[in-house]
Amino acid sequence: MYVCVCKAVTDSQIKNAINEGVQSRRELFKCLGVGGDCGKCNPHVKELLDCHQQSLMQKPANPSILAA
Repeated sequence: MYVCVCKAVTDSQIKNAINEGVQSRRELFKCLGVGGDCGKCNPHVKELLDCHQQSLMQKPANPSILAA
């Protein structure tokens, strides 16, 4: 699905960038150009970043500890 129509950026592209280490809307703007023109995509971009951060907090830091 297109998130940023102005730059033709999809949610998959944003998720891939986040998985590669992009951590902020500013970095996504530098990387993909999202949010720089009309800004209508900024809420959805923030939501994708927030969901990624939440998923990181829910994962145990070292899964092998749970196996012991």
